[in-house]
Amino acid sequence: MNPRHDPRLKAFASDNYAGVHPEILQAIATANGGHQTAYGDDVYTEAMREVFRTHFGEQAQAWPVFNGTAANVVSLRSMTAHWEAVICAESAHINTDEGGAPEVAGGIKLLTVPTPDGKLTPELIDRQAWGFGDVHRAQPRVVSVSNTTELGTLYTADELAAICSHAHDLGLLVHLDGSRLTNAAAALDVPLRALATDVGVDVLSFGGTKIGMLYGEAVVVLNPGAASGVDYIRKTFMQLSSKMRFVSAQFEALLSGDLWLRNARRANAMGRRLADAIGGIPGVSLSRPVEANAVFAVLPPDVTARLQKRFRFYTWNEATGEVRWMCAFDTTEADVDAFAAAVAEEMRSA
Repeated sequence: MNPRHDPRLKAFASDNYAGVHPEILQAIATANGGHQTAYGDDVYTEAMREVFRTHFGEQAQAWPVFNGTAANVVSLRSMTAHWEAVICAESAHINTDEGGAPEVAGGIKLLTVPTPDGKLTPELIDRQAWGFGDVHRAQPRVVSVSNTTELGTLYTADELAAICSHAHDLGLLVHLDGSRLTNAAAALDVPLRALATDVGVDVLSFGGTKIGMLYGEAVVVLNPGAASGVDYIRKTFMQLSSKMRFVSAQFEALLSGDLWLRNARRANAMGRRLADAIGGIPGVSLSRPVEANAVFAVLPPDVTARLQKRFRFYTWNEATGEVRWMCAFDTTEADVDAFAAAVAEEMRSA
């Protein structure tokens, strides 16, 4: 069997490596029947909008897009004028992993702040929230946070509320990169809105791909006064799907019941299981708190090189030997145990 098509092959590189949940595939197949109006004027997209309102409040407005980078760029562009800027953690996805898209495609200046754990605080925001009225400085307008963060850490509802309150007091808006918001909500055992609407987030990029969808993310405006022109910006940025029903049907399947929660709980549980298994291997150290489905560890470089011939995962920091392992909604206990056994085997050979 070609290993590229081996269904038994699991990776720990990213939750994007996982396939599509069967319930999502069924939703796509169902949506394939008959004709529907193009560009979002279809029954599936209207149902999707209602599902988002159920989770995030009657004021919530959702626009499907193709991918996470687009969700972030469309969101931030709708929140800023051309002379305005976005404050974010130095490790933020919009700064490190989107090929410069916010700045190159969106024309959005990023004002970054170093953080020890990927999380902003009111005090850290103040490091860049200055120069208001100075024509020589890009004007701070938005604070962008990720939950979970790129370092696998979580913002609690209280931490997000403090950030939103401080930002709003400064006249700033708050954007949440929620590519893994489902994992955060599952880990904290709270509704999705508890980490978004209820704490004062203005605009949300909601992730679907990492939690079981084939493709698709959403721009979700929670504060109607915080964003403008989303319809037009989405089109300009080539994110208006003609057959939008196939994105919308996926979101309806993911969010209308508890599929999002089941998938997130599984991924998080497997992250915890992997951390527990790895933590007992001599010579391996966990380098960051394991709070959801991401596990960071430090390995000898030769061990990493050998393991990467057997399993796919990323080296996070070449200088320190830190690696990142991600668990997905379809990761099983057997997958975790086999990987941990391989780590132990390679460490014995180190």
